[in-house]
Amino acid sequence: MKPGDLVSGLADLGQSVRSKLAELGFAARLFVKLFALTPSTLLRFGLVRDQIFFLGNYSLAIIAVSGLFVGFVLGLQGYYTLQRYGSSEALGLLVALSLVRELGPVITALLFAGRAGTALTAEIGLMKAGEQLSAMEMMAVDPIRRILAPRLWGGVIAMPLLAAVFSAVGIAGGWMVGVLMIGIDAGSFWSQMQGGVDVWRDVGNGVIKSMVFGVTVTFVALYQGFEAQPTPEGVSRATTRTVVVASLAVLGLDFLLTAWMFSI
Repeated sequence: MKPGDLVSGLADLGQSVRSKLAELGFAARLFVKLFALTPSTLLRFGLVRDQIFFLGNYSLAIIAVSGLFVGFVLGLQGYYTLQRYGSSEALGLLVALSLVRELGPVITALLFAGRAGTALTAEIGLMKAGEQLSAMEMMAVDPIRRILAPRLWGGVIAMPLLAAVFSAVGIAGGWMVGVLMIGIDAGSFWSQMQGGVDVWRDVGNGVIKSMVFGVTVTFVALYQGFEAQPTPEGVSRATTRTVVVASLAVLGLDFLLTAWMFSI
């Protein structure tokens, strides 16, 4: 290897590291600005309400159907596992804890990233490609305040609602399999669930997880759209990055949050 090739390689590496650090810095500044705009955003709650409806309407059908089939699978697998130990009556508790603690928030966030997150990225990216964001700046309208902030809080509020729908439909699916198909006593199914699920430790932690995931997924989608290249290829790449980055972030945060919540 020639000395010039080594110098060129180091220069390219340094430029790549510098570019990534600049992206992280811009993302951090955007994140702080979005939360600094929270009071003014919530005062114009009509904009947030429209985004809650938009994002929830985009994701409700796939989340409800997915929750139902996840409940079916949990009912079957849970029964076959518990039956070995003579504890099949605890199926309701197993299904409820699995959904409200883990599967509800996590799968809802992954589906939200694939459905509503990509829609957000494509919407913001197309607005940038069509120079609508630049036109707003020319009219002295801050696009971060008017476009991004309401969408962020719409996602943060919509995510726990969608996770609750997922968990409720999943529990109904587990009940259908366990009680109607297999023949577990309905009273035992519901009483075990009622006695074993703690409102604050289990349901509350699930709500906290879903809110954190809502912030993460929505911010990633907005950032990727806001920073997308104003071309069809740039918007498509930003949409793909939204799904990949948001999904990995959700799975990593789920591990950290679980380790923190249930070690207290």
